[in-house]
Amino acid sequence: MSEPKIFLPGSTLGVMGSGQLGRMLAIAARRMGYRVHTFSPERDTPTGQIADLEVCASYDDEQAVRAFASGVDVLTFEFENIPVESIRWAAAHCVVRPSGQVLHLCQHRLREKAFLRSAGLPLADFEPVTSEAGLREAVERLGVPSVLKTAAFGYDGKGQRKLSPDSDLAEAWAGFAGQHAVLEAWVPFEREISVIVARSEDGSTATYPVCENIHTNHILDLTLVPARISEPVAAAAAALAVSVAKALNLVGVLAVELFLLPDGRILINELAPRPHNSGHFSFDASITSQFEQQLRAVCGLPLGSTESLRPVAMANLLGDAWSNGEPDWLAVAAMPDVKLHLYGKAEPRPGRKMGHLVAFGATVEAAAETARAARSALAREVR
Repeated sequence: MSEPKIFLPGSTLGVMGSGQLGRMLAIAARRMGYRVHTFSPERDTPTGQIADLEVCASYDDEQAVRAFASGVDVLTFEFENIPVESIRWAAAHCVVRPSGQVLHLCQHRLREKAFLRSAGLPLADFEPVTSEAGLREAVERLGVPSVLKTAAFGYDGKGQRKLSPDSDLAEAWAGFAGQHAVLEAWVPFEREISVIVARSEDGSTATYPVCENIHTNHILDLTLVPARISEPVAAAAAALAVSVAKALNLVGVLAVELFLLPDGRILINELAPRPHNSGHFSFDASITSQFEQQLRAVCGLPLGSTESLRPVAMANLLGDAWSNGEPDWLAVAAMPDVKLHLYGKAEPRPGRKMGHLVAFGATVEAAAETARAARSALAREVR
């Protein structure tokens, strides 16, 4: 068995993708003495503003990808929608963690669900759909309500539609423009929760406290940590996340989104093989943030403590907060138990994630109240 490859401070970390997840990873890496290079088709990006080097090129540009990979020691990615071929090109020149196989599975819902099913892991029933006739057959088997989702490139509620008894299936399928899709059985969940799990090349794992996630318009609005669930349920959720990471042979960080049912059962919803929106609380509230943990895992360092320091709530800041002009940053800065994170995005748009707030409290309910109050304080009255 070969010795695990370790990349110590002073090494160069490559990040495919350049959004806010890469930005916070770059902050953690720079703090620990690593150099950071980022690659994406855009300039002046959230990650690029922090990185030592920002390369702007298409993911399909083989020459550019190979040149980028040749200039780094270890490469990771900050979102799933990167061509697997690009990762294969990069892997010829540097270590890539997680592997391209993990990316291949997790960027496509059907592959992901088939993998989870084959591993004997719990998830809602589903059917692949490639035509209107196939949709009708899937609805006949799974019933309604159910949820039709694109097999690839869906996030924050994009590319999905709830089907009800009065849905026009022909119209619903036409909206998918012939894309491959998956129909999922409806899950009458009690709570949406998630677990961030890290796994090293040597098989060591670490999980963060279970997150309780509240969505608005299919976008994560508020995360509460610790989740308001029983200890046995929390332990089962953490164990399930570790099982997924082991089944994937993951080296890195994985977010496992879960449904908690009223009877206490837990079903896997989706996977994200990188830091996750619901884990942003850890930047301020944990001994080791999910971003430092990603760095540690992919560089072969020992995993850090995932202990949380206080009950915490994280509130997303969407572009809607700019609807009446620049938000009132002074109002939030005056709140001692609130931390502000902005992602360096120049153009606020409705529904676009521009930043987040982290609020602390003696209880998770108190932290949630403070987070909501802080976000409300940002709004300026129309004059």
